[in-house]
Amino acid sequence: MTSLTTGLILLRGGRVYTPAAPDATAMVVRGDTVEWVGTDSAAQVAYGDAADQVIDLDGALVTPAFVDAHVHLTSTGLALSGLDLAGCRSLAEALDRLARHAREHPGEVICGQGWDETDWPEGRPPTRAEIDAAAGDALVYLSRVDVHSAVVSSALLAAAPGIQQADGYTEDGWLRREAHHIARRVARDAITPGQRRVLQRAALRRAAELGIGALHECGGPEISGEDDFTDLLRLAGEEPGPEVYGLWGELGAVDKAERLGAHAVAGDLCCDGAIGSRTAYLREPYADAPDTRGARYLTAGDVAEHLVACTRAGVQAGFHAIGDAALDAVVEGFAKAAQVVGEAALVAARHRVEHAEMADTDLIAAFARYGVIASVQPAFDAAWGGPDGMYARRLGAERALAMNPFAALAAAGVPLAFGSDAPVTPLDPWGAIRAAVYHHNPDQRISARAAFTAHTRGGWRALGRDTEGVLRPGAPATYAIWQVGELVVQAPDERIQAWSTDPRSRVPGLPDLSPGVAPPRCLRTVVRGRIVYTREGALE
Repeated sequence: MTSLTTGLILLRGGRVYTPAAPDATAMVVRGDTVEWVGTDSAAQVAYGDAADQVIDLDGALVTPAFVDAHVHLTSTGLALSGLDLAGCRSLAEALDRLARHAREHPGEVICGQGWDETDWPEGRPPTRAEIDAAAGDALVYLSRVDVHSAVVSSALLAAAPGIQQADGYTEDGWLRREAHHIARRVARDAITPGQRRVLQRAALRRAAELGIGALHECGGPEISGEDDFTDLLRLAGEEPGPEVYGLWGELGAVDKAERLGAHAVAGDLCCDGAIGSRTAYLREPYADAPDTRGARYLTAGDVAEHLVACTRAGVQAGFHAIGDAALDAVVEGFAKAAQVVGEAALVAARHRVEHAEMADTDLIAAFARYGVIASVQPAFDAAWGGPDGMYARRLGAERALAMNPFAALAAAGVPLAFGSDAPVTPLDPWGAIRAAVYHHNPDQRISARAAFTAHTRGGWRALGRDTEGVLRPGAPATYAIWQVGELVVQAPDERIQAWSTDPRSRVPGLPDLSPGVAPPRCLRTVVRGRIVYTREGALE
């Protein structure tokens, strides 16, 4: 269902998550705007029988729709409808999936993603020879879960002139750095515009089903290409669904970003790679590969020049930076830029950094000083944190424990915007909130309220829209309706996972996110008054 609600709509008989009235059970929407929130009885007094439509919530919870602050929607569509290698428990299983997909799709280019060798008994990715044996002469591109390296077939290498001389090339087919960028372009160019549209629609549909009302698409010349980026923005603008805001990751490309319709010259403008692929740029070598500290793609000078250009143009800038050495370069770049445009101008511009997984105390203090927004992904800790996780294997226990410092960032006053980096981790906003609340390091846990804010208002704040992401009179009618159990309020100490149902708290309750408790189920998603998803049979 994708229709614009008209007239006066009264939602009643549920619970509304709003700071305007902690005990609210009803909400009134007129067109694309929230007009009123309060109790059922107060709604009757204020509006009587004036509503053109009454929706009985039957105890459901109404919240602001989520914002996913870091996605790659075409690749997410591939993960939803193509060859998904996430969850493969062994190299053998991954090769079996590849072989089956090749048999079922003869003559097609195969783009798969999501493999992660760290927990496989074989302890390694597929080789080019194994891919050729499984898929024959098909052109095959299989990206690792972090999408910063890939394994490819001989046919793809033959279609990529010069790749053997590129940095990061290996004979066994596992490609990193520039060689990976070349291979990704070959695979990307093999997807037709029609196929791309199908993939993008699938990703947007899935987002709507999960109560996501807006997404930050991270594109760039090495990520998705101009056609993919502009086609997605056009599709999202023409068809009802979640809103899409484009971040174009190219150094100094202020004019190009404007031409492409981008909101910012930011996102995956990569200073380094990723921990899993050992391309994140570190101060000290990897624990499991002492001969490397990863890859540096931008210098502090590059960062400074980009910041100055964007700040002067009144455009948000941003960078992908994971390793501590890469974050050092970002912070040094901010210091250099401040000497040119001034600290106040940098703060006002609300520049952003994606991931910031290895930010330490000094780096966090610099983020706060320069007004940096941290666009972070709690699911990374859920997937790779802990004493036996990928972080610990790549970095050692001490460095792994300090990863993804959400509580330290929040305590320093650094604004947080939560995302998934889908398809690196799936679209799953409630799962991200749970991951932040139950971070592997208890010292880095944040409250459910803080996490929910980061996944709603935080995403809007990262776009410079401070009035959105909250349900109160005058706000946009962008919301989701959820089937939930009992609502709870987290104890004041953010590191003690205790919950209360005491109504005297005067704090709006959220679903119980304790481990083992089923997440809320989305019944409806509304974007600026337009229904973009309704679960079959719900709210009738």
